[in-house]
Amino acid sequence: MMKRLFLMLLVAFVCSANADAQGWLGRLKDKAVDAAKRTVENTVEQKTQEAVNDVLNPKSDKKSKAGKDATDVADAGEADPTTATSSDFKRGSVILFQDDVTAEQVGEFPSKWDLFQGTVETKTLGGVKAINLTDNAQVQPLIEQQGAYLPEEFTIEYDFYYWPTTSVPGNDGIGLNDMKLILAVTKDRSDFPGEGYDSGDLTAFVLKHGVCDTKEHGYTFNGNKEGGFDYSFKKGWNHVALSFNKRALKVYFNDKRVVNLPRVNQPTWLCFQVPFEYINLTFIRNVVIAKGAVALYDRNAQDVSAVEKAIQETGKFVTNNILFDTGKATLKQESMIEIMRVADYMKKNPTARFEVQGHTDNQGSDKINDPLSQQRAEAIVKALEGLGVDGFNLKAVGKGSHEPVADNKTEEGRAKNRRVEFIKR
Repeated sequence: MMKRLFLMLLVAFVCSANADAQGWLGRLKDKAVDAAKRTVENTVEQKTQEAVNDVLNPKSDKKSKAGKDATDVADAGEADPTTATSSDFKRGSVILFQDDVTAEQVGEFPSKWDLFQGTVETKTLGGVKAINLTDNAQVQPLIEQQGAYLPEEFTIEYDFYYWPTTSVPGNDGIGLNDMKLILAVTKDRSDFPGEGYDSGDLTAFVLKHGVCDTKEHGYTFNGNKEGGFDYSFKKGWNHVALSFNKRALKVYFNDKRVVNLPRVNQPTWLCFQVPFEYINLTFIRNVVIAKGAVALYDRNAQDVSAVEKAIQETGKFVTNNILFDTGKATLKQESMIEIMRVADYMKKNPTARFEVQGHTDNQGSDKINDPLSQQRAEAIVKALEGLGVDGFNLKAVGKGSHEPVADNKTEEGRAKNRRVEFIKR
């Protein structure tokens, strides 16, 4: 009787355990199915996003697992070892022309430009507005004054988007030196001066760099003299800068100096050209023309720096070369060159105290400009502290537009008013 009772209890326990096990296995199965379902959904979502990214940003290497978005600034390309790589570029102190395209309407001709021929309109590339040039487009900045406007010392900067040939479907084999920056020597800005090789004495300098697949770039100067150099761009936005000082001309790709000519004829005005009918391929943005340039002989720099000399003579250092994103207190990368000069002086004079003043032009209301100038001054102080300057010696002060040094009715005057002053206290 006891054995039978024991066996009955044992069978009941086993059945109960089996039921629990089946329930547990069932729940495990359900979880596994849910997990597999989520994995499939995530994979589909990931593949969909990758497909979208491929449209916005075609990969130059199909084997690559990652690619940069079109809005990313490309890494600096690698210049040939024999090419000079000095990064002594310094933007001119007075802005003569500037267009970041952000205020333009997509699909319309950019309002700050004038057209010789071709098709030019504002488009977006990866969500960023830019100027698209097609149909052998030839354009120049819309400068109100007649005739020559480039001074004896000036700088030119712009960004362009570089596409390796393999990332442009249906366009294999195109694009050798197809982007041209042309510096003319004539006073008549109504006629296109030509591409350089066949322009006779109409051009001082013509820079030709590739849109697709090339590291061999060329230039002409003083009408028909030729030169060239090697430089490999990487896909994405690349920065081009040019400095002219009375006769010396330098060109920089992504802060690397690639051209250094000792004697070039005085340019008078500039234009851009893109030959052939490239569609949705050639884009430029952030064009800046400024008065002032890299000193002729930086290698023979004086013992007293510009910062130290200005403070010794006037008690302050004033600069227009510390720049911010429009309407923000975010420092542009190129501003760090000037900030580092100031930091070097302050670290050599560790007991000197300074008031860092931010000034704006009168565009916008005081309600916006006053706090913005304060925030920008604070951003500069923070940058100086990051370079080793003792923050105890620095005081940020926003002056807004209340202390202009030039007429706010002209762009040149407004450019002078947008400044930073380091005042010794």
